[in-house]
Amino acid sequence: MTISTTEPLRAALHGVRALVLDVDGVLTMKGAVLPGAAEALARLDERGIPFRVATNLSSTSRPTLATRFAAARLPIPAERIVTALSATVDHVRRTYPGRAVFVLTSPDGLGEFGDQPRLSPEEAAEPGARAAAVVIGDGEDDLSFANLNLAFRLVRGGADLVAMHRNPWWYTSRGETIDSGSFVAALEYATSTRALVAGKPGPLMFRIAHRELAAEIAALGGQRLARRDVAMVGDHAPQDVVGARRAGLRAVLLLSGRTPAAEVPGLRGAQRPDAVAATVGEVVAALD
Repeated sequence: MTISTTEPLRAALHGVRALVLDVDGVLTMKGAVLPGAAEALARLDERGIPFRVATNLSSTSRPTLATRFAAARLPIPAERIVTALSATVDHVRRTYPGRAVFVLTSPDGLGEFGDQPRLSPEEAAEPGARAAAVVIGDGEDDLSFANLNLAFRLVRGGADLVAMHRNPWWYTSRGETIDSGSFVAALEYATSTRALVAGKPGPLMFRIAHRELAAEIAALGGQRLARRDVAMVGDHAPQDVVGARRAGLRAVLLLSGRTPAAEVPGLRGAQRPDAVAATVGEVVAALD
């Protein structure tokens, strides 16, 4: 592992042809854009280096998220965004085509499911109701006891349990806030079932990001994009570094988010990144 100096970082990133960027702690922090983040994205475009933004957000559709990014002067169109929500939708469409699922997330998030059949809470409450899967995302007030109890009954009745992510909490402008992963853990405990996790550190988001980046490079006549040609840039070792390593990507840990420099020497095993950097701008500057 290298520490944040230009030459070791450059060596660790040698051969990297595309990036996957986390949002919180990399581009923004507590809702505010981090210094240099917009400039780093612009530099990637100038150099023709493709990237995807990968976030465990599960209550916001990609078009809505792109609009928010644009308002913050972050040039990230919807097609460059991969979320825990969009990865879940990809999995559900491939695994349960034409079959009804019970989804708990925000109204905006539900829009990503398109024509996938879904049970409403009223339908899920009917005697004998069945679903192919129960899907849990960030639903705020919709993650009520009543709805979670419906989810519990459907899983007990044979539905698969799918989690958009397992984050226990996250930073918001109002402070630390409980996240939907805590409710997923409760359902797992109550049903003796292990959820499939679509978001980080699970492999689905990383596979989708790599697939899209490879297709983008191929469309421009570029050579095949190996997974080791892609680096994940994130601020949280248990999610970003572990997930990237499991998926075969390189991993860069940033010190601009939730991981303080003092914790880096203690990282071991799958949490140990290929490199450490101070900011996303430093990573972009170190690319070949």
